[in-house]
Amino acid sequence: MFIQETLKRIPEQVIPLYIAHTDERLFFHNLVHTVRMIDMVDKMKSHYHLDERNYFIVYTAAWLLDLEIIHASAGSISIRDTAFSEEFLKNTGVEPDMMEEIKKCLMATRMPQNPETLNEKILCDAQNFYLGSPNFPAYYKLKRRETEAFTQVKIKGAEWRAKTISSLQNHQYQTEYCQSALNKTKEENLQNLLLLNEEKHWQKQVNEAGIKKKKSIHAIMDQSRFLSKENISTDITSNPTEHLKALNENNKGKLLKTKRHLKGVETMFRYSSSNHMKLSVMADNKAFIMISVNSILISVAIGLVIGKFIMNPILLLPTILLVSVSVAAIIYSVLATRPGKMKGTFTREEVENKTVDLLFFGSFFKMPLEEFEFGMQEMMDDSEFLYGSLIKDIYSQGRILGRKFRLLRISYNIFMYGTACTVLAYIISLLSNA
Repeated sequence: MFIQETLKRIPEQVIPLYIAHTDERLFFHNLVHTVRMIDMVDKMKSHYHLDERNYFIVYTAAWLLDLEIIHASAGSISIRDTAFSEEFLKNTGVEPDMMEEIKKCLMATRMPQNPETLNEKILCDAQNFYLGSPNFPAYYKLKRRETEAFTQVKIKGAEWRAKTISSLQNHQYQTEYCQSALNKTKEENLQNLLLLNEEKHWQKQVNEAGIKKKKSIHAIMDQSRFLSKENISTDITSNPTEHLKALNENNKGKLLKTKRHLKGVETMFRYSSSNHMKLSVMADNKAFIMISVNSILISVAIGLVIGKFIMNPILLLPTILLVSVSVAAIIYSVLATRPGKMKGTFTREEVENKTVDLLFFGSFFKMPLEEFEFGMQEMMDDSEFLYGSLIKDIYSQGRILGRKFRLLRISYNIFMYGTACTVLAYIISLLSNA
């Protein structure tokens, strides 16, 4: 069998089969999805440097996968068998050993996936590329529409979200290439779905509260837990219906801005930390300049001026003033850059009380890895702890920066006024000597 020639024939023979199986209900498992799978296969072929034979196996399996799913049961999520592909491959003239490997690749995509060879892993990851795609929301909707079209059953949003969230949480890319290229976006897609699920659940509770006009005052207060104290009406007892209406409108605005708000918060933390780091580097550079300049002045004063005291003793006082000014400026510059004393340890009690800043190395550099992992896991599982740590970290950076620039200002003032006084002292000394 000539692999190159057969490679060219595969799409020529498969595409007419897609046309023959055209169905308006195929929103997801269609030729467009197959072409995108082929694109992922090509990318992994380049990454893993697949030889001609292995590329043919994965390439052919990718072309046949969606056709097998359609042939098995339209609207299904995995294949039943490889009877359709076997018949196609026999007609194409594929060798029996390669046909068996193609069939194994196809069967490896069945849920739960447990691929063994690299070819099987590549095909499984190509099939699920959309989970880590920026266009996941569109695929998510298309898959739902296809399932509803074939089952003729309207799927509730909450049910479909729960099913998709479960799929994302249980899925794992098999190849290192997809793990590095798609895992981050897949995690973002999962977090967005979880957030949407929470929003819908909360909105449902708010809407139910609006329907039940005879709710008790305590229940109304519970529904308004997201409102600040200032927003709670003082005459709630007299008009609970109006209060619920106001509550619904208030939280509706919050609901619409939640995603943007969270992204804005993350951006704020990132830029704030980055700006603080730049300012810290700037302060260190200023301190270095001050130390260097004053060190040179001290060297000049000691090396050149001090030897002339015997001939001109009146220069002693201005020289002492010059050296004193330079030493004082250096001391404050060093204080500005000198690291503070760090404990380097924390306790589990501090983690449980959320009082430790695990984002600052000075809080944990003496701790065992196991204790640090425990603290980080606790922080990552608790959004209040996480954002609290970010706030503490930025606040600590600000305090350190404030101290640095305060000491630097003193150092520069000493240098500025001290230098002026020293020059004036030298002038007076020289004039009085004349």
